[in-house]
Amino acid sequence: MRRIVMISLVLASLASASFSWAASSPKQENLKNCLDGFSCNLSLLTKTQAKRLAEVQRDQNLWSCMTDCEECNRALLTPPEANEVAVTTRRQNLLACETTAEMCDKSMLTPPEAAEVGRIEREQNLANCETGSTSCDRSLLARTETTEVNHLRDEQNLLSCETGQVLCDHSQLTPSEASTVANAMRQRNLVACEAGDDFCDHSLLSAADAKGV
Repeated sequence: MRRIVMISLVLASLASASFSWAASSPKQENLKNCLDGFSCNLSLLTKTQAKRLAEVQRDQNLWSCMTDCEECNRALLTPPEANEVAVTTRRQNLLACETTAEMCDKSMLTPPEAAEVGRIEREQNLANCETGSTSCDRSLLARTETTEVNHLRDEQNLLSCETGQVLCDHSQLTPSEASTVANAMRQRNLVACEAGDDFCDHSLLSAADAKGV
């Protein structure tokens, strides 16, 4: 990794060396083309420039492999570099598995890593189910988790019904809850009628309430 950190310094050094020629020097233009990855004449480079350029190209290839770029040529890696790339790739994959399942390659995980990723996935799925997310997969819930989620969803539905929200599902209410919701609805309607609100429904008023209104 230390070599990778030094890439920019090496490039700067080579670029600085190129300034020793006049701006119109063909050798300078050739060196610039080599540094930029364009077609160039390596025979015009000094031995020192050719050696430094080769080092930069190796470091650039290593960086490409470390960042999983298409330009990576693994055949050019030394055994230590190949090992470093493999370690980095496994770490990046583990992070992907822990955060973004779509990019995760579970075949690369060790048994302990797979167990940890599985735990994270189950916790995320439980959170999805508790919040009503479409990503919830109830088949992954344990029996106690299913009971917990059902209880939570029932409470959320009851609250929606009591406050007159469109998300209310009256079919999920128990008789006792339905009675509570009906009383809350009548009370809201009474308040609306007393205030002269357009939402007032006089058909829902009792005789006594209608007389008071």
